[in-house]
Amino acid sequence: MKRHIQSFLYLVLIPFTIMATCYADDVTVAVKTSAIIKANIGKNIKVYGILKPDPDQVLSLSFPHAGLINRIWVRLGQRVKSGEKLLEVITSPNDHMQYLQAQSTVDFSLRELKRTERLFHEQLATKTQVDSARKSLKDARTSLEALHKRGLDQTQETLRAPMDGIITQLDVKQGQRVQADGSAMLIAAEKRLIAQLGVEPEELKILTVTTPVTISSVFVPGIMIESQIREIHAMINPSTQLVEVLVPIPEDQVDHLVLGSHIIGFIHLAKHSSLMVPRSAVLGENDKAYIYTIKKGKAFKVNVKTGIEENNIIEISGDIHEGEPVITLGNYELSNGMPVREIR
Repeated sequence: MKRHIQSFLYLVLIPFTIMATCYADDVTVAVKTSAIIKANIGKNIKVYGILKPDPDQVLSLSFPHAGLINRIWVRLGQRVKSGEKLLEVITSPNDHMQYLQAQSTVDFSLRELKRTERLFHEQLATKTQVDSARKSLKDARTSLEALHKRGLDQTQETLRAPMDGIITQLDVKQGQRVQADGSAMLIAAEKRLIAQLGVEPEELKILTVTTPVTISSVFVPGIMIESQIREIHAMINPSTQLVEVLVPIPEDQVDHLVLGSHIIGFIHLAKHSSLMVPRSAVLGENDKAYIYTIKKGKAFKVNVKTGIEENNIIEISGDIHEGEPVITLGNYELSNGMPVREIR
């Protein structure tokens, strides 16, 4: 009886098995494809930094003598024109007295020389005495000239801007007493600015002077300024743990940025030729990348290595060729050897 039942089931199920097998062979997955292309691509390093005055174009103004700050006409960050008033200093009474004493010494030395020359003509003084009087007068005049250059002949002095620029540091305030050679302020050339960017130390080996850089503002992304690296520093900044790279801003572009603003730099490395596919064509599994190509209506899995990604296309390498079709849509449903059909 069992044998008859088994024979019956076998005869009934055979047609269904054949139908299922035929159906599986006819099943295809709809996919979209794109051709593998060859293109030039280069890595861009995105870095951040700040806009600073060019250190080669910053002047330090100091006081030639001690005194009292009587008036200040500028503020930190203010633009100034060459010749504009910056501050007024009242000369220290002791310093001014030093000039008056030097002036008195010159007058005395001049009278002493005339007296010695008169005595020499009367044969009451020697040539050596005349020479000594002349030397004393010369020394007195030299001292007086030095004090004049320091401005000690004036009871007050006005410091003026030596060039067009921006006040980047102000070290004094009104009513403050200052010493000779003390720092008053720093003035940076208005048209000479640099982007100070921070890069990772391991990236220094791929950077060189003249490497192209695109500068953009963090808060005004529409600004794009083209320049190149001028300096690459050789030490890590302790506060940022990055290495500083200096990029000059072209003078015709400085009006688009504000000194002290935060900026973004895109460092463009040298380009190279490589095979590229749309980013959607590359899948990943266990930290390995792969794509699906089409051969004779079937999908075949190809392991690849990925590289630079730019504008939704990605660099790949492996057993692939330029112009070969790669599946970009529907690839998540595929397995190796599965029949596929292309759709538009």
